[in-house]
Amino acid sequence: MSYRPELSNATRPPTVAVASVNEKGERLETPIAAEHPLTLYLDKRELVTLMTLGQWPEALAIGYLRNQGLVRSLADIRSVQVDWEVDSCAVTTSASVQDLEERLAKRTVTTGCGQGTVFGNLMTEIDAIALASERILTEETYYRLMDNVRRYDTVYKAAGAVHGCALAKDEQILLFVEDVGRHNAVDAIAGRMWLDGIDGADKIFYTTGRLTSEMVIKCAQMGIPFLVSRSGLTQMGYDIARRVGITMVGRATGRHYLLFTGEQRFLRAAQTPVPAA
Repeated sequence: MSYRPELSNATRPPTVAVASVNEKGERLETPIAAEHPLTLYLDKRELVTLMTLGQWPEALAIGYLRNQGLVRSLADIRSVQVDWEVDSCAVTTSASVQDLEERLAKRTVTTGCGQGTVFGNLMTEIDAIALASERILTEETYYRLMDNVRRYDTVYKAAGAVHGCALAKDEQILLFVEDVGRHNAVDAIAGRMWLDGIDGADKIFYTTGRLTSEMVIKCAQMGIPFLVSRSGLTQMGYDIARRVGITMVGRATGRHYLLFTGEQRFLRAAQTPVPAA
C-alpha cells in the first residue's frame, strides 16, 4: 500500500440554504456557496488563510504545499489535521522544511482569488520541469471531454459563485473539485493526485478560471501536458506555457476552442471536403 499521511476527515457541505425573495415577491429557500476561512500551519508556523468551500480541506492543504514547492513529496508529510472549530489546518512534516524562512521571505502578490500570494521563486524552477512530449490530444477527445464537463452535476449549477477544475484521462473525468477560488480547486486536485498516486503525464486539466502564470506553473508542476480553460489567458500564462511545452486551449465552450500553444500535440480531425456546387 502506498504511503498516506494521517488525515482528518473534516469535509463540510458545499452549500447552505438562505432565504431570498424573487422578482415575483415569492420567498424562497436558496442554496448559496459556503465559504470558510482555513488557516494553514506548517510545523506550527502560520502560512496563509485560504477561503474555501471546505469539501476537501486536507487535499487542499497538501496541494497548496506541493504547488508552492514547500513540500517536495507526500512522504515528507506526517499528518494533516483540520479543526473547523478554530478554522485551522495543522500540517506536520517528518523533518522541518529546510529553506522555509527563505521562501516565506519572498512573496509575490498574484491574481489568485482565494490566495493571492506565491512564496519562494517558482519562476526560476519551471525550467527543470519535463513534460511527456509524446502525448497527443485529439480534437474528438476534446469534444467528448467538454460534453462530459457540461453534464457534470456541480455546485455551480445549484448555487453559482464557484470555480471548477477537473482532472481527466481522455474524456473520462477522474477528479472534479469546485471552490470559491480557482487556485484552491487546482491545489485540492494536486493534493488528491499525491494521495491517490495519480500521475499527470497522460492527463488533461480543465478549469473554468482564467489561465494566469500561476495556473500554468501549477499545471506544469503536476506533470500535466494539456490545459483547457473555459476562460481566457494572460500574456505571462501564454509565455510560460510555450516555455514549458504545455498544450493550452482557451475559450473552450462546446465545440469552440482557441488553441494557443503546443499545437504539435493537438490532432485535429480530418476536414470534411466541401461538395462541388
